Amino acid sequence: MHLSLIIPAHNEEHRLPPTLKAIDAYLDKQPYASEVVVVENGSHDLTPVVAEAFAADHPRVRVLRESGRGKGLAVRRGMLESLGAYRFICDADLSMPITELSKFLPPLLSDYEVAIGSREAPGAHRFNEPRYRHIQGRVFSQLVKYFALPGFEDTQCGFKCFTAAAAEDLFQVQIFNGMSFDVEVLYIARQRGYRIIEVPIDWYYRSESRVQPLADPLRMLRDILILRRNWRRGAYVRPPAPPAPKVGPV
Repeated sequence: MHLSLIIPAHNEEHRLPPTLKAIDAYLDKQPYASEVVVVENGSHDLTPVVAEAFAADHPRVRVLRESGRGKGLAVRRGMLESLGAYRFICDADLSMPITELSKFLPPLLSDYEVAIGSREAPGAHRFNEPRYRHIQGRVFSQLVKYFALPGFEDTQCGFKCFTAAAAEDLFQVQIFNGMSFDVEVLYIARQRGYRIIEVPIDWYYRSESRVQPLADPLRMLRDILILRRNWRRGAYVRPPAPPAPKVGPV
């Protein structure tokens, strides 16, 4: 399997069906094997129903049902249960056109372990975004940049790609279940020496965004302080490898 595309989905009954249709049509035209993994987590609407109805007629799509809440929880499960050599996080609103996906994969991109979709890197374009939301986003990004990830301009874009080895290593130890999981995973990746690059993308503002402009930055600052403490205390140490089986006399 070349690509796994992971979609965390909480209360996405309206946005998910057109997103799945667009993704499946795009992947039909690609020369590589792929899967789409929808991780439904704790929805109160018909998200699991519409996801499973789509999957029933599209063999590439499978649905994981996660009773717990939180984007970090959903992405972690999807990453660890996927099969692809490349594992791509995709927001259910598809604010990045699916045609941009090729920018993250060979032959256009290689020699990396973590690739971040960036709305700020040279060559990126934002469309239809109100100025006040752009300013809020930049404040948020500068907070992350100053306290956790200097050198990166846009860690919070919901489109990221990991090699299988990096995904299985990083998400085995990732802890945060909420929106701060992006920063946590990237922080661990940098501390462990993974090659991380930003990929400029086209991105379209969706008015249904669930970002809370006042509460989320405060929550992010709290979580950054927690993850820095976690790192100092060894919370992200790799689990020991299982012992090799003993070979007795023949």
